[in-house]
Amino acid sequence: MAEGPLEAPFWRKGLFVAGLDEAGRGAWAGPIVVGAVVLPPGEYPFRDSKLLSPKARERLAERVKEVALAYALGVVEAAEVDRLGVLKATLLAAERALQGLPLAPKALVTDYLPLPTPLPLLAPPKADENSPTVAAASILAKVHRDRIMAELDRLYPGYGFARHKGYGTPEHQAALLALGPSPVHRKRYGPVAQAALRFPQDREGEEQVP
Repeated sequence: MAEGPLEAPFWRKGLFVAGLDEAGRGAWAGPIVVGAVVLPPGEYPFRDSKLLSPKARERLAERVKEVALAYALGVVEAAEVDRLGVLKATLLAAERALQGLPLAPKALVTDYLPLPTPLPLLAPPKADENSPTVAAASILAKVHRDRIMAELDRLYPGYGFARHKGYGTPEHQAALLALGPSPVHRKRYGPVAQAALRFPQDREGEEQVP
């Protein structure tokens, strides 16, 4: 960030800038969560959430909420991901996050997410490494989604959601083959669809977490 953060040109113009980032896009189960954060101009310790320990993420999430001018989260459930596809579902989660902001941003920065918007938009890859607002959004999204997956682990024991967060680990693959898909698995994902063939009567009737 030697040339300054990505949002610096917008800050110099006095514009409110919302940074957005997602968590859970590549997971086999659980929701996609998008965070949206508006920060005042300044320097921040926020980093890509994937580079932080769980404790550091929790601590920095509280810091984000303390310093942000506004923040919000957009959630799209697994069934919506199946219906819309992962890109449209991610865009919907981003739209929900933006609609939840208590102030209207005048520019956007995302981590390679091409939002349909009339606002000035920067969407380079690895934006969470070069934008504190995107990094802050990444932290909020990851912390919120991890909490959801911990609750899903209690509702659907045996899959290991609290550990792998719904991603495609060997543990998750083995649980799918042993138990079949749960209601919070994304049925259009190949490994989940293959496991479903072994269990014609899946667990669709069970309750999902809102």
